[in-house]
Parts: sequence; C-alpha cells; structure tokens
Amino acid sequence: MTPFEPYNQEAEEAFVGSFFLDGDLVKECNVRPEQLHLPHLRLIYAGIRSLVETGKPVDLVTILNEIGVERIRTSGGMCYISQLAGSVPSIAHFRSYEKLVKEYDKKRKMIAVGQKIIDEATSEDIDKTLRDGIHELMTIEEEQTDDDTGEITSSLVELFVECEQEQGEMVGIPSGFHNLDRLTGGFQASDLVIIGARPSMGKTAFALNLVLQAAENDVSLVFSLEMSKKQLVKRMTGCTGRIDSLKMRNPQQSFGDEEWEQFANGIGRLSNLQLHIFDRAGMDVAYIRSKVRKARKEYGENRRLLVVIDYLQLLEGDRKNYQNRQAEISEISRALKTMARELNVTVIALSQLSRGVESRHDKHPILSDLRESGQIEQDADLIAFLYRDDYYHSDSPKKNRMEIILAKHRNGPTGTIELGFNKQYGAFVNL
Repeated sequence: MTPFEPYNQEAEEAFVGSFFLDGDLVKECNVRPEQLHLPHLRLIYAGIRSLVETGKPVDLVTILNEIGVERIRTSGGMCYISQLAGSVPSIAHFRSYEKLVKEYDKKRKMIAVGQKIIDEATSEDIDKTLRDGIHELMTIEEEQTDDDTGEITSSLVELFVECEQEQGEMVGIPSGFHNLDRLTGGFQASDLVIIGARPSMGKTAFALNLVLQAAENDVSLVFSLEMSKKQLVKRMTGCTGRIDSLKMRNPQQSFGDEEWEQFANGIGRLSNLQLHIFDRAGMDVAYIRSKVRKARKEYGENRRLLVVIDYLQLLEGDRKNYQNRQAEISEISRALKTMARELNVTVIALSQLSRGVESRHDKHPILSDLRESGQIEQDADLIAFLYRDDYYHSDSPKKNRMEIILAKHRNGPTGTIELGFNKQYGAFVNL
C-alpha cells in the first residue's frame, strides 16, 4: 500500500514563483529540487537554479530556453509559468514559503521511513530494522534542522573566554601517563584515536588502563567484540587489585588472605566508576552510535565521554561492501570519525597491524602497517603504535617496557614514550 504523501501546493508555487521576482534568492536558498513534491515545479526550479549558476537572468524567455518547449508543455505551459510569479503574495515572505517546503518534505520522508519499518518488521531482522529506522529518522532531523550560517562570532567569543581561563596542561581526558599526556594534552573530544599493534602485544591491556583512568572522573564506554563483559571485568579487577592473572584463573585455589583483600578492593574501585561495557556479538557502528547517543543524553553535553572499541577489524560494515573488505573498513572508519564529531566524544579504536611488520628487520610499526585500509590513516586524528622489544627478543635489555609511538598527531607533536608494563597484572606504569 502506497502511503499518503502530504504536500502544500500553494507554498511550493509561491516558493518557485518568488524567483521570477528576485532570481538572487536562489543564492541564499539550500532547498534541493527533489524536496519539492510536484514534478512540474521540480523541473522549473531545477531550470531556475541552472540559470542562476551560469549567471543568466530568470524570466519567461530564459526559462523557456533552459527547459525546452516540450518540457515546458508538460509543466503546464507558458501560461502556467507566467502565473507563478503572480501567485506570490510577497517575496518578503519567501522564508516562510521555504520553511513550509522543507517541513512537508520532512513529513514525506518520515512517512516513507515509517512505511519501510512496517514492511520490514515481519520479514527482516527486527533489531537491524529498528536500528536502521532510528538512524534514518535522525538523519532526516539533522538534514532539516541545519540552520548553520557559518558565522564565526560565537566561536571567537568562546575562544576568548577559554583563553582567559586557566586550562593547565590537561585539556582532554587524561591517560594517566605523564609523558603521553604531555604530547597529547589528553585525549580530545571529537577525535578518532587509533591504537595499533600486532596480536598479543598488549593492545587490550593498554586500552583497559586508559578506560579505568578515564572512568575515575569522566565516563568510559567499552565495546568489546573479542572478549566477553565477564572476561573484561575479571581483567580490570586483577589490574586494579594488582593480582597475578594466573591466580585470577582459579581464585578459590590460588588466593590467600592478601589476594582476597586486594580482590575486594579491586571490585570496590570498579563499582564506583562511570563504566559501561557492551559485549554483543556482531556489533556495527549503528549499534555503537545508538548506545553512545543514549549515554550522551544521560550524562549531558558537558560530560566527557571516552568510547573504546576492541577492535576495529571485527566491526560489521555495510552488507553491500562484504565482497570488498577494504571498502568495508573504510566505511567503518569514516562512520566512527563522524560519530566522534556528532556526539562530541573521544573514540579510541584498537586495530590489528598487517604481517608486514614481521618480515622487516626493524619490527617497529609504521603507518603503512595499518591493516586493510589507508582510510584509517586519513580519518584518524591520532595514531599510536605499541611496541615491546622483549616480544621479539627474549634477551632484550628493555624487558617489561612498552614503547608508545605517536606516528600521527593532527593537532600536536609526534614522538615515542616508554611505559613500564607489568604483564602479571596487565598494568602500565610511568617510568
């Protein structure tokens, strides 16, 4: 069943007719031809836009030449077009006509999305149908409510006020590691941060240390595609309680009084953190965005949010790109950066590195080692690689040391810092 499509013929005619009275109005108008409901008015409006773009005047003669005689006839003929200008009460009310055109376009799109949800509700995956529907409705809202004029006065005022206040060295979410924070100033809102390393190098352990630090004063959201919530909580408890990971495997047999006390302290600390963990299998960016949006609404616009994804290559992308993994990862990378900006959160995505690292004499990662997509390098604001020399050389003089290599930093310096890495607890420490 085709849904009813609401429209306002008088508003559309007054909107298009206004350009015959003042062609320059097109230059200040962001309505697209497809946002009009009536096909003949779409055609005339598209012709008017084309005339203005090429610097030609808008009148009956030029529009006839632009559209052509045959198409003019299907649009109501010259008589109808000449009447359009006469149907305009006043071009002083042009913004009202423009607003009505946008509102009815919004109504039609919302009805179309609603009908799509109804059609797919009985035959498709209901969770995906719901997620896609919500995303499409939010997209309609964002498109229709964009009244940004691009003026910079408010930004200049904000900058002046910000510079008058004592910011200190830390303007973003602190990592808890002094030398790293000196380079980054903390992890910044709206940034996409990529942390890359070879398997078993310590990516997850490092990310959990960042999560625990951030959740002390800010909010941390973890999206784990590799480990369950229970496994992550277990690792975090061992890290905060400084309990050997081997003993954490079977506490009943391995724990003494001291470990039980440390275990209780670790659980106590975790229970006081603003920490949320999601471990649903087969997550995609739409699912993550919905959870982050909900958290943003719950905690308010002024609260700093850290979003950690473990890890990027396990995220599901658009089905149309399933035959092309590089295109799929590129789409995921762009979507994560867009989410970071839209919701004003810091997104840290862990990433696997290619095997090319292993074939080189120098095993330190470089940007070209990012697996499956150069788009990641383009989208990321900060790219950090993890490297442990004792991972490759058992006799290394740098035992239990982790190098954090800032290979790309859009808003600051690059460089390398070293942290101590206690593999027993999965804990990183300042040296």
